[in-house]
Amino acid sequence: MSFSSLPSSFPSSSHPLVPYGWDEDWADAFAPYAAEGLLPGRVVRVDRGQCDVVTAGGVLRADTAFVTPHDPLRVVCTGDWAAVEPDGNPRYVRTYLPRRTAFVRSTSSKRSEGQILAANVDHAIVAVSLAAELDLARIERFLALAWESGAQPLVVLTKADLVPDPVTLAHLVQDVETAAPGVPVLSVSAAHGEGLDVLGAVVSGGTAVLLGQSGAGKSTLANALLGEDAMEVQAIRDVDGKGRHTTTTRNLLVMPGGGVLIDTPGLRGVGLWDAGSGVGQVFAEIEELAGDCRFHDCAHESEPGCAVAAAIDTGELSVRRLESYRKLMRENQRIVAKTDARLRAEIRKEWKRRGAIGKAAMEAKRGRVR
Repeated sequence: MSFSSLPSSFPSSSHPLVPYGWDEDWADAFAPYAAEGLLPGRVVRVDRGQCDVVTAGGVLRADTAFVTPHDPLRVVCTGDWAAVEPDGNPRYVRTYLPRRTAFVRSTSSKRSEGQILAANVDHAIVAVSLAAELDLARIERFLALAWESGAQPLVVLTKADLVPDPVTLAHLVQDVETAAPGVPVLSVSAAHGEGLDVLGAVVSGGTAVLLGQSGAGKSTLANALLGEDAMEVQAIRDVDGKGRHTTTTRNLLVMPGGGVLIDTPGLRGVGLWDAGSGVGQVFAEIEELAGDCRFHDCAHESEPGCAVAAAIDTGELSVRRLESYRKLMRENQRIVAKTDARLRAEIRKEWKRRGAIGKAAMEAKRGRVR
């Protein structure tokens, strides 16, 4: 069905929700709810059981009590396309459309629950400040979650004006490119306007979510992309280049050049949540090398015929990359194992196998000593 054949409630490109990402596919998916008299709208902000939803008639405040399942990954989230009651006091969100993508991290709680940060995102912008030393491992962590979400990752090195030497800046960009294979890396300066035209062009065709630590310059970057001071900006600490949480909620805003931007609070902790394929994407070269190892279950430690170890010896692969890969894979395995009984049993079996090998090696060594 084309826009021209949609009912009058969904008139082609003149529909007020088109700037927010409304398209033919969303209209098709919403058709059953339209038949029930519900209104389509995009969630622009969520706050304590309520949310702001932009509809054809403007922004409505709605209650999410009907969409509060026990699974925290199924609650209403910024970026969702919701079906809202046309009236009522309070007015309720009845449901939301199936998500195309979802950016999820694990919470810091002992229950190891997942937390959804943004839904229906096309571009995941990882903002990294050049005011502090680059933390490549943290960038890799963000990228693993971004790839897992289904969005296209993009690393933006902010505050490039603090690195006046172009050679040094080029080296920093190259370092990040090495840690982010297949991911565009841009250096920008919101203060001087450098690189913003390129970034704006990249994210103009869809929904982008802005991610990063406090002090990464996300709110300043958001304001530059929006062309106005939509987000409050706070000064960072000189001692470590970090800042306070300027943004406290996730907000969805339309960019003047096209596209939608979701700004998020600074993330101190970025835990993986069932992101095995995302980790594999970030470390694609290691996964490719592993395919040439002699043993299919090679741990890339001391096994004979290990292609990964050989790449370390030749300098093709850095020790730092391998250690980061192992750390993220172990972390992700722990998270998945907490909800997957079969995987827990496999992990215990592997621990026992390795323990038996180590014990046999020690006994053989003692025998040789005698």
